[in-house]
Amino acid sequence: MDAIGRTRWVIPEGFIPQHSMINADRPLLSHEAACLLNTGDAEAQVEMILFFTDREPVGPYKVTLGARRTLHLRFNELDDPEPVPRGTDYASVITSSVPIVVQHTRLDSRAAEIALLSTMAYPA
Repeated sequence: MDAIGRTRWVIPEGFIPQHSMINADRPLLSHEAACLLNTGDAEAQVEMILFFTDREPVGPYKVTLGARRTLHLRFNELDDPEPVPRGTDYASVITSSVPIVVQHTRLDSRAAEIALLSTMAYPA
């Protein structure tokens, strides 16, 4: 299959809640994710830079996305070059060595009434 997508994506809205429901396991833990899809025949080298309201950007965070694969990359599991802060507004710019598709999701489980948000990232 031909590669679908773009090599640069922007998620201008980011926020990981500081808390989750008591005893939340991984599926219900509050998180943000960049859902990445590589439909092409070449592996994608993906980098993310995070931008903040009151400090300098952080990154790049680097991941490899295999050819003809998907990856749901949770921001709250990123730790190199540093963990993504909780309770802080941020935005992300994602670049890839080959065209990919990026979708943004958030699960907010601070209350029993769980909220899920999902939207396509902006392709540059």
